[in-house]
Amino acid sequence: MIAAGADLIHFDVMDNHYVPNLTVGPLVCEAIKPIATVPIDVHLMVKPVDRIVPDFAKAGARIISFHPEASEHIDRTLALIRDQGCKAGLVFNPATPLAYLDHVIDKVDLVLIMSVNPGFGGQSFIASAIDKIREARRRIDASGRDIWLEVDGGIKAENIASVARAGADTFVAGSAIFGEKDRAAAVRRLREELKKATIET
Repeated sequence: MIAAGADLIHFDVMDNHYVPNLTVGPLVCEAIKPIATVPIDVHLMVKPVDRIVPDFAKAGARIISFHPEASEHIDRTLALIRDQGCKAGLVFNPATPLAYLDHVIDKVDLVLIMSVNPGFGGQSFIASAIDKIREARRRIDASGRDIWLEVDGGIKAENIASVARAGADTFVAGSAIFGEKDRAAAVRRLREELKKATIET
């Protein structure tokens, strides 16, 4: 994926508790770290979250994001991530309000909008996410801070431009790439579509 042109490796962690699926842990992150020449972007879909944050920081994560529902004290979890030397991200499910940002946007380095419900790959993009992305962009711009706006779920060549026009600057693509035989070509197609959005805006 790095050779194909990926800027980040998005690393999904699921615990069979916060979400129904069960995936990889810190040991796998640690194993890919020596060959990852781009940052590892860890998305924690686990509850509780604080206990495992230091493990992923030690394993090589450079960005760690979590869901506000998975933390008893969101401010404390954000501080914990940053204290470990990582960028801190807050993740919003389709039905999670952006109001969580109101009191912690000064501690957030990344806002991740889920355009599917978390837990499984291959889901279809939820159209109402576009309005949420626009609102997140408005909040980020009003903060005056350099905060990434990432979108995850159902991203493909057919919709990446509209997601970018809504204000996203970072895109997670799973099945759009891994579902293709020529993954480098899939990445190129996503970039070409993204370029169209830049030209149009």
